[in-house]
Amino acid sequence: MGALVVIGNFDGVHRGHREVLEGAVLEAETLGLEPRLLTFSPHPAAVLGRRPPALLTNQRRKRELVQRVSPRIQFDEERFDLAYAAQSPEEFARRLRDSHEARRVVVGKNFRFGKGREGDFERLVELGAALGFSARYESIRGDARGAWSSTRARAAIAAGDLEEVLAVLGRPHALSGTVVRGKQLGRTLGFPTCNLANVAEAPVPFGVYAVTVDQVTHERARALGRGAMSVGTNPTTDGDSSVKVEVYLLDLDLDLYGAELRVHVLERLRGEERFDSLEALVQQMHDDVARARAITSKCQPDPQTSAFG
Repeated sequence: MGALVVIGNFDGVHRGHREVLEGAVLEAETLGLEPRLLTFSPHPAAVLGRRPPALLTNQRRKRELVQRVSPRIQFDEERFDLAYAAQSPEEFARRLRDSHEARRVVVGKNFRFGKGREGDFERLVELGAALGFSARYESIRGDARGAWSSTRARAAIAAGDLEEVLAVLGRPHALSGTVVRGKQLGRTLGFPTCNLANVAEAPVPFGVYAVTVDQVTHERARALGRGAMSVGTNPTTDGDSSVKVEVYLLDLDLDLYGAELRVHVLERLRGEERFDSLEALVQQMHDDVARARAITSKCQPDPQTSAFG
């Protein structure tokens, strides 16, 4: 049958990515090909000795978001290592044909490939003509503020501009991690929290946020609840500078140790503060929770995944 192969990192699967994938699915159907996405893990920069950009979506989430564009898209993930990076442009193109059954290849205009980034779009066209596939590039998509890009989304997250994040991603940014045992102080204060470890996604600025929360298993993600999230060093109660991500679930007190949670960041309630007493902190926590409850009261689970979007 052959495949139409879209190549890219697709971190965040933002609005521009989704338009590209939607167009690829329609084009593949017209050409009688299978739509595929070829992406890489880990990020090539990490392997080549450069600092990789902050992560918007882990591979599991990326796959899920791609499948939500169309379940017809086959998700091809190549392990990017030094051997992969050492391929010549000719070897890379032959791999597209033989391993990914490429008959049509779609890339960004500035796509580079092969050892030392030697190959460019014109070289891909030449190699494709010799190997039996054609290639085209996608134009940049965006809005009045600029191109939809992973870089733009990362900058908005770092600045705490959640409206801009929503404009680029088309959904809130999410943090995911595993629930681990903390100091149990929140429980003694009347606010038991889920302490998240191994959070890989781009961090939001320190502060308190209104959130919705999914529980993620090997089979699926399901809506768990709504809540408030604190990100920071807990200057009122902790004497160390380590960053904590803690989530308080509204109206739920479950044993979630070891569970993987995905936390959708909806609105920033306030920045991180140091309080003069535990009493003042608890009063502020009551206020934070009340505001989080009001903000999330209209959120509904996403029917596509039984999870909050």
